[in-house]
Amino acid sequence: MLKTQSKFISGTYRSTDVTFLLKLVTLEAIDDASKEAAIQSGLRHYSEMISFESVPEAGYMAIFYEAMSVGAARMGREVAALARSISNQIKGPITLASLVRAGVPLGVLLKRALSRMGKDVQHYGISVIRDRGIDSNAMRHIIERRPIEGLLFVDGWTGKGAIATELERSFPSFSAQPPRLVVLSDPCGRAWLAASGEDWLIPSGILGSTVSGLISRSILNEKVTGPEDFHGTVRWDHLMSHDISAAFVDSVWTHAVTALDQNIDLAQWTVNDRSSHQRRSRQAINRIAAEFAVENTNRIKPGIAEATRAILRRMPQIVLLSSGEDAELAALRHLIREKNVHFQVVPKKIQPYRAITLIRKV
Repeated sequence: MLKTQSKFISGTYRSTDVTFLLKLVTLEAIDDASKEAAIQSGLRHYSEMISFESVPEAGYMAIFYEAMSVGAARMGREVAALARSISNQIKGPITLASLVRAGVPLGVLLKRALSRMGKDVQHYGISVIRDRGIDSNAMRHIIERRPIEGLLFVDGWTGKGAIATELERSFPSFSAQPPRLVVLSDPCGRAWLAASGEDWLIPSGILGSTVSGLISRSILNEKVTGPEDFHGTVRWDHLMSHDISAAFVDSVWTHAVTALDQNIDLAQWTVNDRSSHQRRSRQAINRIAAEFAVENTNRIKPGIAEATRAILRRMPQIVLLSSGEDAELAALRHLIREKNVHFQVVPKKIQPYRAITLIRKV
């Protein structure tokens, strides 16, 4: 049996909601400009470094709560629809492996929904890192305890599909079956199951650790993670008084319960849905890459959530928007003004996305 960590963590969620297969580490934070230079020069991989996460300012949180007032009900309905579809398709034990951090709020809600439906379900938070793959120690921990036939990966949304590609590349080491990815929104058409392909304002998508259990994104740095360790994470305890992780899922859960009681329809995500969104996504990424002479498409961050996070954590060159008035882009417009980022409103150019951030070349 795999040697595992001596202490499992649940962040600031209830222990029944999720078990993070992550190692708590201490790592000195690096400023955004130094991190960007190290990434783009190839000197260091992004997973080796972490930037300090600041307290969300009051104006930004007001936008978040407005997004919650609109989006929580939709998210609850879609959680119920996804849970019903999962329950219908998987008859045995179900294991949810949420991809930290963005997948965790959805995974918590799906775990609650499936438990309420009487399913045998467990929920873990695990790390998948672009160009590094899935945390193999976390995977071995799961499959030693749960049947792999019922394993589902959970993420909040898809952008270009980079993480889906990592799953497809890494998973054959553990199973002959393809990985099954479940998301709320799949604009690039790479998920096994999605509630829709619409690029919409998922409220948890515009915050960081304060809506994800106070954990950082995952870290893979040999100075703090060894070969038998899970991937690492920093716990941002300085944000404790601002944490809304449990309150967020509890709020959405009330809407999910209502939808479950109403016997909401199953989520349907067909081959045609995936094919159509893959084609449109590729066309948009290719258009932006050609116009801005982008050689490395990792600099292109499509979708409301990815575009927002790129402004918060990276060095943006320009933000492309589908509208200058769309309420669901309010958080992005706020950050654009605050950080004085150049932007363009080009709706036709970026479809099916409503926003794209292009990372500055340094």
